[in-house]
Amino acid sequence: MKDPKLKSNLKRLKAYYKPYKKAFWQDMICAILSALIALTIPFVVRYVVQNLVDLPGNEAVTRVIIAGIILAALVIFQLFCNYFVAYVGHMMGAKIETDMRRDIFEHYQKLSFSFYDEQKTGQLLSRVTSDRFDITELLHHGPENIVICTIRIIGALIILIIINPFLALAAYILVPVMIIFAYYYNKKMKAAYLKNREKIGDVNAQVEDSLSGIRVVKSFANEEVENHKFRLGNRAFLMAKRATYRYMGGYNAGLKAFTAMMTVIVMVVGGIMISQGSLDVADLLAFLLYISILTEPIKQLVDFTEMFQNGYSGFERFVEIMDIDPDIQDKKGAADLGNVDGRVTFDNVTFKYGKSNDEVLKDISLDVPPGGYYAIVGPSGIGKTTLVSLIPRFYEINDGSIKIDGTDIRDVTQKSLRNNIGIVQQDVYLFMGTVYENILYGRPDATREEVIEAAKNANAHDFIMELPNGYDTDIGQRGVKLSGGQKQRISIARVFLKNPPILIFDEATSALDNESERVVQESMDRLAQNRTTFVIAHRLTTVRNAERILVMTRRGIRQETPEEFFSDKTVDFKGKVSV
Repeated sequence: MKDPKLKSNLKRLKAYYKPYKKAFWQDMICAILSALIALTIPFVVRYVVQNLVDLPGNEAVTRVIIAGIILAALVIFQLFCNYFVAYVGHMMGAKIETDMRRDIFEHYQKLSFSFYDEQKTGQLLSRVTSDRFDITELLHHGPENIVICTIRIIGALIILIIINPFLALAAYILVPVMIIFAYYYNKKMKAAYLKNREKIGDVNAQVEDSLSGIRVVKSFANEEVENHKFRLGNRAFLMAKRATYRYMGGYNAGLKAFTAMMTVIVMVVGGIMISQGSLDVADLLAFLLYISILTEPIKQLVDFTEMFQNGYSGFERFVEIMDIDPDIQDKKGAADLGNVDGRVTFDNVTFKYGKSNDEVLKDISLDVPPGGYYAIVGPSGIGKTTLVSLIPRFYEINDGSIKIDGTDIRDVTQKSLRNNIGIVQQDVYLFMGTVYENILYGRPDATREEVIEAAKNANAHDFIMELPNGYDTDIGQRGVKLSGGQKQRISIARVFLKNPPILIFDEATSALDNESERVVQESMDRLAQNRTTFVIAHRLTTVRNAERILVMTRRGIRQETPEEFFSDKTVDFKGKVSV
């Protein structure tokens, strides 16, 4: 195999069969038996025509009936084999599909924010769903189709050579041309199928984006804009499909024409040979039956080629994701971060996104004592969220170090690091399910009593009990059935349940009305007690509660007390800080 990438991918594909070797070999044995039976039937028919027609009436009838019983038994046995191949083989393919879907989803969980910053959700989703369907068909039908086609084509050739070598040569004279024809169209179809994958991923991404933002769409009355965007993507997918079907149509039509020409050649050459006395009618009948048998594996070969291109292009996309190494990984021998007091130290930290040359943060040094309540202020885009995102290692710093209680965060496992950090964001994400399930997400092994206690601490218990089913109320996708303040309090309850020693509030109240802000701020203050807390703040109340204020500017960070800060700052009429 000249293509090293293809060889490597097929090796990786083969590895997914290992847990199901027993089912695989059972499937192969049944496929082989089914193919052999298909080759046997025309041979029996030839024997009947050639040897029984000249026997006395009763003896001929008896032998024909015996031959019929044998053929019927073979057909019934073939029926069992075909059923086994269809059922067990498909189940094997479905199990492998499940394994692959598990692997790619688990790999998604390992990839860092920088990966998702560059990706479309719809494209990632298509690699988990639609790509896997076609791979299942390839994993099931691929090996058995190769086996069946090989046995039928080679077996038929051997039998035909035994019957009449010259007519066999005439029957197979078009095979080399068919191989060249198939090779040409295979290359064309592979590129077309890969294009299809990309286009359907774009369509998925556009649909996901439009439906996720349906409230924005309707608020601007831009349904037709979204329809237009979808039509463009949908038409691009149609155009990609058109190229695929053009090549597929030429491939199918060409191979069918080749098989029909084989029948014509056998009939013409066989007829001439019969007229010359070098071939009898039984042999010509057998040849025509075997040509008919050859048609089926050629059709399967057509299906397999389509299936292989479709499934393999999906597998290439699967491998493409699986080959992306997480840019943030636990170092070898990383320890668990335990018994955290909460001292957070930045030591000459520099950070820039990806391959960008622009440094978002440069030479940042900061020492926050255990239990410190620090507000972070500064203009939009200055890097406030980036700064706090470095503490749980959502992004990797380019230079310097970040330490918790004197331990470099790169020396501890990501899981233990993030287990000690609670984050409440402005854009709260709640999962589909109930209120109870969303709070429990903070600590999945918590009891119901602990969940309720966390909700009470977050000022959420009273409104939860007013919901139709209390804690068991389904809140819809992204918590659509709740108000902004209610969603924020559930997210705070989730962090209460987690009970981390370090907290990050990323503009948690900036989108709330005054009454909701008051309730949420009270919850945040209660949560922040005796914990190291970072608050990205735009509101006056949040800043005034801070022990220290970190003012971020283009020239770096300076620390101030609230008194120092408010002595030279103004506050707008909405209570927002002007820096």
